[in-house]
Amino acid sequence: MQLSDYDKFPAVLPVVVEDELFFYPFMISPIFLGSQADIDAATKAMEENSLLFVATTRPGHEGERSYDAIYPTGVVGSIMRKVHMPDGRVKILFQGLARGRAVEQAGESPLMAKIEIVENDSYNQLKIDALLNMLREKIQQLSQLNSSIPADLVKTIEENDEPHRIADLVSSMLPLKKEKAYELYTMENIEQRLLGIIDIIVGQIEALKVQREISSKVHNKIEQTNKEYFLKEQLKEIQKELGVDTQREEEIAAFREKLEELKPTLEEDAYQEIKKQLDRLARMHPDSADAIVLQNYLEWVFEIPFGQFSKGNLDVKKVAEELDKDHYSLEKPKERIVEYFSVKELAQLRGKKETESKGVILCFAGPPGVGKTSLANSIAKALDRPLVRIALGGLEDVNELRGHRRTYVGAMPGRIVQGLIEAKSMDPVMVLDEIDKVGRTHRGDPTSALLEILDPEQNTHYRDYYLNFHLDLSRVVFIATANDLGYIPAPLRDRMEIIIVNSYTPEEKFEIARRYLIPQELKKHALRRDEFSISKKALRLLIDEYTREPGVRNLRRKIAALMRKTARMILEDPKIDHVRITAKNLPKFAGKKVFEFSVIEEEPQVGVVNGLAWTSVGGDVLTVEAIKIRGKGMMQLTGSLGDVMKESARIAHSVVKILIDEGKIKIPTRSIPRTAKEREERLHPDASEVYKRYDLHLHVPEGATPKDGPSAGITMATAIASIYSDRPVDNKLAMTGELTLTGKVLPIGGLKEKLIAAYKAGVTRALIPKKNYERDLGDLPKEVLDHVKIQPVERIEEVLEAALLD
Repeated sequence: MQLSDYDKFPAVLPVVVEDELFFYPFMISPIFLGSQADIDAATKAMEENSLLFVATTRPGHEGERSYDAIYPTGVVGSIMRKVHMPDGRVKILFQGLARGRAVEQAGESPLMAKIEIVENDSYNQLKIDALLNMLREKIQQLSQLNSSIPADLVKTIEENDEPHRIADLVSSMLPLKKEKAYELYTMENIEQRLLGIIDIIVGQIEALKVQREISSKVHNKIEQTNKEYFLKEQLKEIQKELGVDTQREEEIAAFREKLEELKPTLEEDAYQEIKKQLDRLARMHPDSADAIVLQNYLEWVFEIPFGQFSKGNLDVKKVAEELDKDHYSLEKPKERIVEYFSVKELAQLRGKKETESKGVILCFAGPPGVGKTSLANSIAKALDRPLVRIALGGLEDVNELRGHRRTYVGAMPGRIVQGLIEAKSMDPVMVLDEIDKVGRTHRGDPTSALLEILDPEQNTHYRDYYLNFHLDLSRVVFIATANDLGYIPAPLRDRMEIIIVNSYTPEEKFEIARRYLIPQELKKHALRRDEFSISKKALRLLIDEYTREPGVRNLRRKIAALMRKTARMILEDPKIDHVRITAKNLPKFAGKKVFEFSVIEEEPQVGVVNGLAWTSVGGDVLTVEAIKIRGKGMMQLTGSLGDVMKESARIAHSVVKILIDEGKIKIPTRSIPRTAKEREERLHPDASEVYKRYDLHLHVPEGATPKDGPSAGITMATAIASIYSDRPVDNKLAMTGELTLTGKVLPIGGLKEKLIAAYKAGVTRALIPKKNYERDLGDLPKEVLDHVKIQPVERIEEVLEAALLD
């Protein structure tokens, strides 16, 4: 049916709604009808050979089939064909004839509307021709950039002169949103419509140009990368065929250049060895195993900081200031360190060479936690030199120090050379930590390598097995640390100057905690000074009852624990702005006390004597108890005593027997049990019968703790003499000393720690060997000397006279 068959418009036509597609006049398009009302309306229109009005829904009204849901302007056309689909829908082929506008609704089901034809405005042919030419030109450009535009459509536009038809065709192929498409479709002024279409096409052309440009750049980059990779692979193959490796030649040339730069700082043997290995590498095939080994060797060698030394000047005053700043007490170690560097500074001022003024190697020896490694850190800081720490604990393989020979797989330089590389300097401060824990196995004795390293006469020509040339270590400041000197071999110990770092007294620990530990831990735990405090009494209790150590490492942990609890309290309760630890609330923060320090008896007792002992965590008061039981003169020893201590007990027993026999120890008659005959005849037995008629039991409390050593000799003798003579021992007195069979009192070790323990236990008098009194009294802290009267003794008679009360 043609539009001309209708003699008048408006005409009442059935309305078919299509959601997705937008139709233009003069176009044939398929429409899928889903609703029964639309199918019935289309069928009736086809049967009656009448026209149909196709409209599209407004945005947001998709799926609706009401008059209010559609755009008013649509397409008037006729149905060319109808096909039933398997899914129940009906497909109609619709031919658009003209633009129409729905004026008013005429029916609900099926949807009917009164339609009028939209007439096109008149136009200026010249302007329209110019716009059409421009449009055709832009369409041509767009088709070149967008391959999805059909060539037939472009050809149709080129051959057609009707502007409305061209506008419809172009609009149908542009990817437009529904609102924009409807806006173009409803324009009655063809000039404005063409200009709008041209603007849209120009925008799409620009967007496609940018997209193509980006795509081209990405493609070119990928292509260039692939091309370079391909060419490099080809070049490698060509060089491989020709036996030429440019990269390898460049590396060898760079090695030679570095070698010539380092030549002034290298010893002759080092230069010749490196040059020889470099020449060997140049002659080798690059893929051989030896070439890889040599290349690794040269890379290690050129990392060694030949000729590089720290710029800091040696200043003894600065060293002393740094040591005092970082460490409290330790007067003797600090004094010896300052003396060591005074010699070096004097040699520098007088123009002496390093090799002429050979120094000694320092070894800090002492229990854990007293600041041995910390002293080395302070020395490095004062000298402004890098610090290298080499942990020797458990080292068994000598090659770890001296380096592995290059014939072994995975060979590398020893720890000394690696330390120089790490420090990037030939004169660092090198700490050999835990030198007493070096092991000796079938893989060699590392201490033999240390002999060369730590001997100033030899370390100017130290040879590493891996490098195979000499290195000068004379400028390195070596500092060793050890806990027990007994485990260091004598030849190695002979090459070092031993500086004993003793354990701290309670007062020293108190000052260290106050000056160093608490401020440092406040910083670590993000606490301000006004948020945490601890009273003096609480701090002393923390030292005495919660830590028992020679150093302050565990004390630091305890202080850190207090601060962690403080931080938690401040976070959980915003009202808390300050936490103060006192002696009263300390158990709440630190828990129950860990150690009970041995305190002396309240009253003098018979057979109970205060001895003094040295332990790895400081000194302690060791009580020796004795009792006598009727028997035959036997002696029993208990308390986990070692062999040496058992021998001391037997010596003490013999010495006391001699003193009784000589009448130097008075035995009351009542103390000797008499036989029936003696009682009947009123006879008085000899004094020597006291040790014949009694068995003796000697015990050292805390029986689970092993004890050994000879220094309890005079303590045991005093306990035995007291129990035989029934004379009490001064409870305020403590003693230490080894006893000989002739009654001499020999010197002992650990006097400082023992007397500190005596002071802490409340002892007011202490008996020590005369030789210790003469040589070790200067090492004792002033607080001990002020509170404990120290009495030297040379013989057991002096001990008994001072200890036994009448």
